[in-house]
Amino acid sequence: MQSLEAASPPKWTLFPGRAKFLVERYWPLILFGSALALLISSLLLALLERWPVANLLLVSCIVLVLTCLLVEIASKLRRKEFGLDLIAALAMATALWFGQYLAGAIVSVMYAGGHFLEFYAHRRAESGMTDLLSRVPQSALRINDGEFVEVSIDAIAPGDRLLVRRGDVVPVDGTVDALTAVLDQSALTGEPLPVRLSQGEAVSSGATNAGDAFDLIASKAAKDSTYAHVLRLVEQAKQSKAPIYRLADRMGLWFLGLTLLVATVSVAASGDSVRLLAVLVVATPCPLILAVPVALVAGISKAARRGILIKGAGVLEALSKIDVIVFDKTGTLTIGQPTVSDVLGTDDPEALLRLAASAELASAHPLGRAIVKEAQNRRLLLSKPLQAAEAAGEGVEAMIEGRRVLVGGPAFIRSKGIEAQMAVEDASVSALVCVDGRVLGAIRFEDPLRGDAVHAIDDLRTLGIKHISLASGDRHEVARAIADRLGMDAVEADLSAADKVEAVLRTKALGSVMMVGDGVNDAPALAAADVGLAVARGNLAAAAEAADLVLLKSGLGGIVAALQVARRSRRIALQSVAVGIGLSTVAMAFAGAGLLPPVQGALIQEAIDVAVVLNALRALA
Repeated sequence: MQSLEAASPPKWTLFPGRAKFLVERYWPLILFGSALALLISSLLLALLERWPVANLLLVSCIVLVLTCLLVEIASKLRRKEFGLDLIAALAMATALWFGQYLAGAIVSVMYAGGHFLEFYAHRRAESGMTDLLSRVPQSALRINDGEFVEVSIDAIAPGDRLLVRRGDVVPVDGTVDALTAVLDQSALTGEPLPVRLSQGEAVSSGATNAGDAFDLIASKAAKDSTYAHVLRLVEQAKQSKAPIYRLADRMGLWFLGLTLLVATVSVAASGDSVRLLAVLVVATPCPLILAVPVALVAGISKAARRGILIKGAGVLEALSKIDVIVFDKTGTLTIGQPTVSDVLGTDDPEALLRLAASAELASAHPLGRAIVKEAQNRRLLLSKPLQAAEAAGEGVEAMIEGRRVLVGGPAFIRSKGIEAQMAVEDASVSALVCVDGRVLGAIRFEDPLRGDAVHAIDDLRTLGIKHISLASGDRHEVARAIADRLGMDAVEADLSAADKVEAVLRTKALGSVMMVGDGVNDAPALAAADVGLAVARGNLAAAAEAADLVLLKSGLGGIVAALQVARRSRRIALQSVAVGIGLSTVAMAFAGAGLLPPVQGALIQEAIDVAVVLNALRALA
């Protein structure tokens, strides 16, 4: 059986153009369908006593599957891998040698069926990524002599002038060519609040424009920009990551040795070479070929119903062994959006909040929306702003019920000729509120924890996760406060994308590590971890590409659910394998003693297969 990590079909060159694409894309389905059709057709012809044609179809079935299998074995041997495929190949080749075509065809169909099941699991997981990965910026609006031209980001050169519209992801590194720009850099740095940049200040690709459109002067080509650097880190992390080996192949190694030993002893003791085929047929590890992928595909399907996309059975196996988790903060443990945490400096906070929110009705700034939302949550009656004017990224001014209201940072207030005399602990996360020329108070913001964060961490502890840590690009005091509230074992802050990779690699000394993140700066760490889980939010493209599984639905409970599904699926797979291999071993003993001819052995093997597959399907429940 082919591993999911190498689940690409042989690169045939016999099919040109569209036909070649379809054959390569759907080869496992074509192989299984063809083998099954040949077997069924041969059985129908046998009932009509058309033996020569029936045998020809059986031989064709074996040769077709065996040829593909030999190609795969050669590919795996070049990678210094081997496992279950060798037993299946020996059984098919021996069946051809001794003329036991029916037994060989049954083995061929079972092999092709298991191959198709793993292909199906891989394609199901892969198809769910399309929308996420489409968020990678592919083009930009370049300004040429006053005209706007849509160009590929690969065509952007240093010095080009680009228009970055509201909501656009900055395509390349550059500098702001406008009075001000408001950028959401949470995906890059982990800082949840938008930042204001002035003319001439540097902007990194991957940030999102959270304010009005602005001009950007490109300073680097796309391939040299921050976003591309992060993607290169992802590739380096993937290449250095240890491969995930399949449960079936690992268990198949000792079973291969046992099979060859029984076959050799039975032939040597009896002198009957047909017993070699009989042993190989009943030893063909269909419980491993079928039960493991069925259980794991069932687990992947169950996870998908809960909004968890898992990229293959190998990932599900690795997930079942996780005992250490590293969390990102912004957008992962927190909601990733600013909310009002407090109204300072006034005896009547609701009156001040009502005036500020009324003025902010004229603004689309994220902090303004947070103020309005807080006022609405408190059921405050807002008034229509008159003569409203907004300085993009700085503040807003409006007449509210005949009073002049300004909301913004100290620089904005001072620009209006008003002394911003009120001091706040951290001006970067606060907005001053000025009414009729006097600063009456300030509104503080925070990025709050997700509502289920505490419960999720407690559930992870209950599952036996032995170490939970925080790795954040945010400031140390903010990260420490979150880690303390959640009772985490360790915290690292002020981390770049490369720093997060180092943090994950250090944590691997404690056990099998899962990294949980959501942003561009998390992508290399997601790729470096034993398992990377991306929490869907905003510009997830790089994180989704690097991650092994993606949590599409809001809420951290999906992390707990993913671990539970993975552990249960692996447990059921092991149960099925233990029963199936045990019965196959007993059948081998009978075949070696000459009590079980090849065809009857193949039929008994089929009965064993049905039993273990039915048990494996319990993973769907």
